[in-house]
Amino acid sequence: MSTKKSVETVQWYPHDTGMFTSSSMDMKLKIWDTNALVPADVFDFEKPIYNHDMSPIATRHTLIAVGDLSHHITLCDLKSGSSTHILKGHKAAVMSVKWSTKDEFLLASGSRDSRVLLWDIRQAKGSLMTLDQHNGETVGSTSAAVHTAHNGHVNGLSFTEDGLHLVSFGTDDRLRLWETTSGKNTLINFGKCTNEGRKTLKLAVSIGSQPDAVFVPNVGDIAVYDLQNGELVYDLNGHYNAVNCCIYHPLYQELYSGGNDSNILIWEPEQMRIIEEDEEEKRQKKTKKFYGQNITATADTWSSDEDD
Repeated sequence: MSTKKSVETVQWYPHDTGMFTSSSMDMKLKIWDTNALVPADVFDFEKPIYNHDMSPIATRHTLIAVGDLSHHITLCDLKSGSSTHILKGHKAAVMSVKWSTKDEFLLASGSRDSRVLLWDIRQAKGSLMTLDQHNGETVGSTSAAVHTAHNGHVNGLSFTEDGLHLVSFGTDDRLRLWETTSGKNTLINFGKCTNEGRKTLKLAVSIGSQPDAVFVPNVGDIAVYDLQNGELVYDLNGHYNAVNCCIYHPLYQELYSGGNDSNILIWEPEQMRIIEEDEEEKRQKKTKKFYGQNITATADTWSSDEDD
């Protein structure tokens, strides 16, 4: 048995499918041997873990960033098997961490303190910058909201494919798009996107598509937004309970989503895949239009021992 409490994040090692990682509310980060399906290493924490992330492009480090109920970020080194760095700057629990897709030393973090921080992990003196939703301008008669990214907890982060922009999602029901070099809020209006998440929500940004899109858990649906203008392109329906995570597969142009209904849905362009008639009868499918293409959701659920 892997854990006694909810698993919050599972991620493949970016360079080798012989290993994957998991973290959970049992305060453990586990490094798994894929073939043996047993932990090869375990990092113990003092607080429940919300999220962890490995860089998809790193060649000069093997660090795993971990955000937990404490106010700091821990960097765990796969090579040494120890926690090498503690990044301090947040004033509340760290709910989301994400490595840049362009710079292997750049890390973003979102917290219950309403802030998003960017870090250069080579610098020990503190965060590189704090993202400000108002771009430094004082709003009203108070400056209390200055240097906050959202007016609520920040529990979702995702870099664009080129690493030039960062998407953040907060419990103020707002998405924001940031320039990563300057830290400026692009001020693109995505409208309201409901965020009731008490834990991390995993966003996905399309790769290799035009225009770029972001897939956002929106309670029981998945909201699809055009990143260039903030337009809601589509609302994908298929889950029967809250959606927790989305991940995009660039090779197959597929989106995978998971929810509290215990389903994993696969959303794919219809013309990219031939659907056999008998498969149509065996699986539950929902077809939607996405950028002029048909999108099919395939609901696959694990069979229990009682079904055998």
